[in-house]
Amino acid sequence: MHAWEQIQITVDYIEEHLSEEIKIEDLAKLASLSQFYYQRLFSRLVKKPVNEYTKLRRLAKASEALPDKNKRILDIALDFGFSSHEALTRTFKDAFGMTPEEYRVSPVRLNNFVKPQLLLNYTLIDENIPLIADDIVLEINRRQVSSPQYFIGLTAEEPIDQMPGGGKTGVDTLGNLWDAFHENKSSIPELRADGDELGVAYPGTREGYYRYFAGAEAAAMGPPEGYTFWELPKGEYIVCSFEAEDFEHLVMDAVYKAHKYLFETWLPNHKLHVKPFAAERYASHTPDTTTMEIWVLLDDGTGNL
Repeated sequence: MHAWEQIQITVDYIEEHLSEEIKIEDLAKLASLSQFYYQRLFSRLVKKPVNEYTKLRRLAKASEALPDKNKRILDIALDFGFSSHEALTRTFKDAFGMTPEEYRVSPVRLNNFVKPQLLLNYTLIDENIPLIADDIVLEINRRQVSSPQYFIGLTAEEPIDQMPGGGKTGVDTLGNLWDAFHENKSSIPELRADGDELGVAYPGTREGYYRYFAGAEAAAMGPPEGYTFWELPKGEYIVCSFEAEDFEHLVMDAVYKAHKYLFETWLPNHKLHVKPFAAERYASHTPDTTTMEIWVLLDDGTGNL
């Protein structure tokens, strides 16, 4: 058994026992490692100390349960390993800047720490070969775009360290950007009726920031007032397709794991270089959408986008 597999066993165990007391001593035994080496290895592979990771996963699960107003906040706190209503409130406010009660009144999308699937760091697939990991089906292939494709939407600039899936908790401002776009999407005549939606992360105008475009495929050139225009250039693309059990898991879990696998494992091991943007392509943002694609443009060395 590889070291990462030993750690994954304990990651899975933590997820299944969040309502219980979890001791490092027991986790180390489960991994067949000394407590000292276990904690070092866990922090190295998961990027968080054991106790902090456990707290973040408890917070994530409690966050998912809070919209159900039939459950008392105290019961949710106890269900996910918090000692009291007050303990959950302190942790929640530190992470998101609001109390659980305030979140229930005015719900927003939240960035939580995603449970890692370490297999994705150590498994290299060939093109057109699917990989199944942690209820996600992922496949990578190449596609040629012979002419530019155009999109109209909204753009925001956000701090890189608050990028969703980056490990920090907070309010998901990109979700708010998508909500703003969808509120007015039907009133934008320049959009293609059956066109795809596109979310693009690309370099920001300020140090430490990135820009994000949220929009849909255009049928006509030029955005209306208040909107921005994005051109998906022609060229050869690496496309990472993936699916999850439902839309919530697709956009709050699977997309981050797919990004991590593509950029940290697959592209480096294939020694491929890409242009400085990543486009997330959806058929739509409806609840029945369970598939998505990440498009990255291969760098031909010309310096042109």
